[in-house]
Amino acid sequence: MKNQKHKIRVPLPPQQPRKVKWSGIWLYLILLAAVLIPQLTGNSAAEITWQQFEKDILARKAVARLEVINGETVEVYLKPSVANDKQFKDVFRSTWGTNEGPHYTFSIGSSDSFDKELEEAEKNVPLNDKIPVSYIRRGNWFVSIISWVLPIALLFLGWNYMMRRMGGGGMQGSDGASIFSFGKSTAKLIEKNKSNVTFDDVAGLEEAQIEVHEIVDFLKNPETFTKLGAKIPKGVMLVGPPGTGKTLLAKAVAGEAKVPFFSISGSEFVEMFVGVGASRVRDLFRRAKEKAPSIIFIDEIDAVGRSRGKGAFLTGANDERESTLNQLLTEMDGFGTNSGVIVLAASNRADMLDPALLRPGRFDRHIYLELPNLKEREAIFKVHMRPLVADDSIDIHSLAAQTPGFSGADIANICNEAALFAARRKETKIQRMDFMDAIDRVVAGLEKKSKIITPEEKKRIAYHEAGHAIVSWLLKNVDPLIKVSIIPRGKSLGAAWYLPEEKQLRTESSFREHLCATLGGRAAEEVFFGEISSGALDDLEKVTNEAYMMVAWFGFDKKLGNTSYYDSTGQRDMTIQKPYSEETGWLIDEEVRELVNSAYQQAKEILTQNRLLLDQLAEALQRNEVIYKEDIEAILGKREDQRKSQPVQVAMRQDD
Repeated sequence: MKNQKHKIRVPLPPQQPRKVKWSGIWLYLILLAAVLIPQLTGNSAAEITWQQFEKDILARKAVARLEVINGETVEVYLKPSVANDKQFKDVFRSTWGTNEGPHYTFSIGSSDSFDKELEEAEKNVPLNDKIPVSYIRRGNWFVSIISWVLPIALLFLGWNYMMRRMGGGGMQGSDGASIFSFGKSTAKLIEKNKSNVTFDDVAGLEEAQIEVHEIVDFLKNPETFTKLGAKIPKGVMLVGPPGTGKTLLAKAVAGEAKVPFFSISGSEFVEMFVGVGASRVRDLFRRAKEKAPSIIFIDEIDAVGRSRGKGAFLTGANDERESTLNQLLTEMDGFGTNSGVIVLAASNRADMLDPALLRPGRFDRHIYLELPNLKEREAIFKVHMRPLVADDSIDIHSLAAQTPGFSGADIANICNEAALFAARRKETKIQRMDFMDAIDRVVAGLEKKSKIITPEEKKRIAYHEAGHAIVSWLLKNVDPLIKVSIIPRGKSLGAAWYLPEEKQLRTESSFREHLCATLGGRAAEEVFFGEISSGALDDLEKVTNEAYMMVAWFGFDKKLGNTSYYDSTGQRDMTIQKPYSEETGWLIDEEVRELVNSAYQQAKEILTQNRLLLDQLAEALQRNEVIYKEDIEAILGKREDQRKSQPVQVAMRQDD
């Protein structure tokens, strides 16, 4: 029986129930009652009509006075003798709250119409006996107060909400959510025992794991190193192409070390306010020191760590970014102590970083993550295929062999695409064909079934791809071909899959024959049709770049000699001046053109001598659209140098 790992869960402290402050609630209730009670306990005067008023009240001469309120309502006040008369109340079957009145109310259209009607009703009444009428403009003080208090309250609540958002109310570890906290660090804190990623989830980075494993051991058992006088590196720089697992490796370090882990991006230090970047750096290291031992991970550090003063005019560098970098340099290795805090950083362009940032004492170790080889890709496939419901017949070694130059992120994408293909086909398990389709889609793009291609274009594409196949098949230093297709995918109209050997060095003859095979498609068009087309755009781009590297970088040209104008630091991109004279530039152009023309003529000669094979292979492509290595061997025969199956590399051509 296999040993089972038991995960020990640390019990969380019981949450204390939140105490309700009843004193504050009672205060609000009292204030609300003081406002509403006067509104709810006002006089309850009976509402009547003008006809009732004129016939039953005015005719009895019971009115003491009338008050016209806001030109809309008339309040009727009865004489005291009538108001207290029980017999009068019984007649109208109405009650009123107080003897003072008003006792009745009725609505009017306007003050002018009411004056005319009242004057008509009292036309026979002596002047001294006429009812006094008052016109009063009365406002509702409660509504008035609400009308100006409510907008102010809404404005205050909106301002408070905005300040909380600007102050980073959602960030962890901030001292407060207000406008004054925008200088606080926005780093995400992962507490110890909270990270689920370990070294078991990282595949293909064995050498890099050895480098960072010492950091984990130091954080767990520092006495092992300190008793010998050793010091742990203050910083570790992870450098590599995109998708090679830099961030994943940092997460694994956090999961293995079981220490607080602060994660932040380099672009989060720089804001629109001056001095915010340096303030956030100080706050980040302050928080990290409080929780020491801890780890700080800065992803894409080149956003703030670029070389100072170089190319400022072209790149638009400003003092704010440089002040942030200066503060970072000081925090990592300055007069202040920074013990117990280890900085991990990741970048795709280490050549652009400031030398002061990369020196020992700040980033003592530089770990370079390369694209995985065959064995490492196989391990990455195993990791990403764990959650998949895949068929047992799938050969992981074969999948790894067909994905050269793929990063870990690319392999993860292939596994996901294969699962999607299987789901579309309503399969219960992911089959090998699903992975093949996924590789084709990731490399060459989705199959364009809707793209309309005329028979003439299809024939030209078939001869183009057949030309590539024949030239590459007959040249021994060109990688062997395993598949040719004229099905449109992505931007390409046709593609050829090769099996390159994973070599670290290439000879001059290998470069020249590769140029010849790349130009075989255009040469086939000229041999058969007598004219060329725009379908070789991708071929010409690759040939031009490779020929330039041969002449200007690798020193393969006899006229230029053993001279290289390659800049491994990448700092020459920041300048305008070329590293060679105008005469040398003219010579480089001439040699590149001569090299390309020579390869093109060689490709034409090969295809002219094998015209019959070209026709047969092109016809097979038009008939089947996709042909494999076995079909090519049936027409061209076996190659002289049969190599073992190695990873697949796709050469694609696209039309304008």
